[in-house]
This record gives sequence, C-alpha cells and structure tokens, in this order.
Amino acid sequence: MATSPGKYADFEGLRERAVALRRQGYSLRQIRDELQVHNKETLQRLVEGEPPPEWTKRPRAKDDLRERARELRKQGWTYNQIQAELGCSKSSVSLWVRDLPHPEPKCTPEEQRARMNAGLARLRAAQDEERQATKAAAAEAVGELSDRDLFIIGVALYWAEGTKDKPHARRETVEFVNSDPGMIAVFLAWLDLLEVGRERLNCRVMIHESADVEAAEHYWADIVGIDVTALGKTIRKKHNPTTVRKNTGDAYRGCLGIKVRQGADLYRRIEGAWYGIVGAVRPDDLSNRT
Repeated sequence: MATSPGKYADFEGLRERAVALRRQGYSLRQIRDELQVHNKETLQRLVEGEPPPEWTKRPRAKDDLRERARELRKQGWTYNQIQAELGCSKSSVSLWVRDLPHPEPKCTPEEQRARMNAGLARLRAAQDEERQATKAAAAEAVGELSDRDLFIIGVALYWAEGTKDKPHARRETVEFVNSDPGMIAVFLAWLDLLEVGRERLNCRVMIHESADVEAAEHYWADIVGIDVTALGKTIRKKHNPTTVRKNTGDAYRGCLGIKVRQGADLYRRIEGAWYGIVGAVRPDDLSNRT
C-alpha cells in the first residue's frame, strides 16, 4: 500500500502493519520497501518498542574472547599473559578488563627483582652463546692461510699499526707496537715468512710502572720465543694518580715493541706492497705515495 509523500494520515494503521512485519522477522529496510515509508524518523516510530530480529544483529566474534579475558584477569593474570594465551592485541585486553581491579602481586618486591635478574641472566647467557657461536663459525671459515694470504695480512697489519715514513720525517724503519698478543703473534709469523730471524729483532716492553713489570717481561718473552734477558730495556710509564686507568689487574701486561734491525729495505718492500694493495682496489689513487 503506497502512502503520499510526507503524509501518514493513518499512522496507527501503518504502525499496526509495521509491527506485524517486524514480528514476522522483517528488517527495517524490508519494512520500508513494503510500506513505502522512506522517512527514517517515521520508520523508527512505526516499530518503536519492537526488538529487531536476531538475524539482523551484527555478530560479535570477540565476545567469547572478551569473557575469557575477564575470567583470566580475575584469576590474577597480567596483560601480557592474557595476550599470549588468547592471541589478541594488548590494547584489546586493556579495553576488555580495565574496569577490573589490578591483581594482587604474587611475590614480594625482592622476589620480583630476583626473577627479573634471573631472566636477564638467561637472556645474557643466550646472547653470549649466540655471540660465541658466530665467532667460532667465522674462525672456522678462515681455514688455513697460504703464504700469499699471510703476506697481504702482514702488510695491511703493519700499515695500520706500524711506524711509517713521512715526507717531513724520513725514517725507513720497521717498528711495530701493540698490546694484543694475537696481533704480535701474526706479526711474528709474517716476519718468519719474510725470513727475518729473531736475532734481528729488538723487543722491549712498554708498561706503567705501577704494574707487575717482571711478569709482563716474562709474558712477552714467551710470546716472542726468546729468553727474557734478550729483551731490551723496559720503558716504564710514570703513573699519574689523577688519571683513572682501566687497563689494570692481572690481565694488564702493557705493550710489546718490536724493531727490525737494518730494516730499511724491508720497510720499502712493505710500503710498495701496500701501494699494490691500494692500487688493486683503486687504480687511480696515488694519494698515499710518500
């Protein structure tokens, strides 16, 4: 039955029909089309007091999750625990349970700190294990070094850490100083490759006077493979009491300086080899020539 636009003289009759259709399970849109009532406000008045049919209600898929979240919160679960249990976002958990009281702590502050420290210790142990595994894999990947490998490594090592000739200070000498025994060992192996005998080496310890000088001298002599009496005079650095040094303790052994006697020709070979390395990667770079 059509009605004239804007006029619903028989409102009660329309309402009676609308209520009947509503009770039959009609949606508002279906009632609108059936009665040709297109005014939204009038349509709402026609079905006032009548609940919509179940099939028109929007499903709420998270209702079960919400109820479960509230149950868990009442049991004392934290937001993170609920999130992990239900697989939902933390913001949803907060929205669902924020009206509930905070759960009472299940342990004392001291116990909480102990748990936190234990967790941090486990995390650091796992990180350290991963770190060591990475280092071990990298070390294994190096494998054996060829003579060419060791030669290039030694040249690069010396050019990074050794004494170099300068245009303003000509000194074609081979001098290498370092506190890392591994660096010293590689440098010595490189000298062996170049057939530079130990008798050509002048080695001496450089260390703070407050350290165990004698122990350091024996340590470095063993690294080089010489008697401690073959070391040159140790350079003792005066200790400044106002300076806070971190290189202290039993592990501190100062530095070892190694100078090759009659090393001018060797120095020129090192410098030339370094130019060759640079030229291999940057053929146009002549800036490092001295």
